Amino acid sequence: MTCKKPIDKKTGFDISEAFSRFDQRNEIYCRSEWDEEIKSKKATAFFGGHYMPNARARKADGFGQKDYALRNATWHVTNVLRDLRRKSDDRKEGFFDTFTAQDDGWPEPYDFSSPAEATGNLRRAAVSMGVGLLGVCEYDERWIYSARYSERAQESKPVDIPEDLPYVIVIGEPMDIDLTATVPSALSGSATGMGYTHDTVVLLTLTQYIRNLGYRAVSSMNDSALPIPLAVQAGLGEVGRHSLLITEEYGPRLRLGKIFTDMPLLIDQPKRFGVREFCDVCQRCSSACPPKAIPTGEPSRTAYSISNLNGVKKWTTFAEKCFRFWAGQNSDCSICIRVCPLQSRLQQMVQPPVAKSCGNEVAQCHAAGRHLLQ
Repeated sequence: MTCKKPIDKKTGFDISEAFSRFDQRNEIYCRSEWDEEIKSKKATAFFGGHYMPNARARKADGFGQKDYALRNATWHVTNVLRDLRRKSDDRKEGFFDTFTAQDDGWPEPYDFSSPAEATGNLRRAAVSMGVGLLGVCEYDERWIYSARYSERAQESKPVDIPEDLPYVIVIGEPMDIDLTATVPSALSGSATGMGYTHDTVVLLTLTQYIRNLGYRAVSSMNDSALPIPLAVQAGLGEVGRHSLLITEEYGPRLRLGKIFTDMPLLIDQPKRFGVREFCDVCQRCSSACPPKAIPTGEPSRTAYSISNLNGVKKWTTFAEKCFRFWAGQNSDCSICIRVCPLQSRLQQMVQPPVAKSCGNEVAQCHAAGRHLLQ
């Protein structure tokens, strides 16, 4: 496998020879099942609390019965599809495994006149299905997991995405801005749950459409591959200090999904609109993070644990600190998204209150904001 590729100059990815593909078993959520360092009663209660009999509602703003009722309802559709083959086949689809809830398509591929026509048709179909953002990049084996995680065996298992599918469609589904504003709370988890639900529905519908056109298509959400570098290569945005994708349309406030396909498509180009320059001076997310899991310094190759990617120069979050805070408050946290000045449309970046909120470097934030809009 080649560590460096020509597209890295466009994305700004700085990858060394020490790079190695990521094994999903080492993801922090997977480690909470097998790693004694991460396993805890609070972690078990956190996951169990996504079902109402186990939700630990309490008399606190954002953590009452109604708050958990909404949060858990927003996850329901995703959970049903996730668990279709969980017990029978050790498949936690959308999270550890690709989706298989698809019908057979047309036996022969539709004859588009050109990739441009096919891409235009795909985008129109995706809009009708409610997609937030959509980009296309080439298949890049570097971001495919070296192995997936088996929940039953608590060991690694092979990735099942065919290597001869040359294109990756990356979609982004925005999360509700008002619900996100209630972080930290159980109520704010509703934004996450609906983000995944919209992601799942659009992924499965768009994948089935591609299959109905006679092409191969495999839908994937959190499983099988790292979505953020693929999203950057597909032109959806850049990576911020909090290690999340930042888009021009929604900032970091969205959930990602991907479809691997052989449908002939035009490749989108990565775009640079000043996120790195802005995050250099902002520090809002790192300052607001309760467990201090977000770095305050320059991008580096530091990997804090096996839950981090090796060999890539970037801002890397401390996964253990982040997850323990989640488990401790009994709900997922997205404070870094809520406080990010880019979580609304970037047109707001030129307003003085946003620049002021970035700390003492007001002039620098103004300059970075103007650069983002150029």
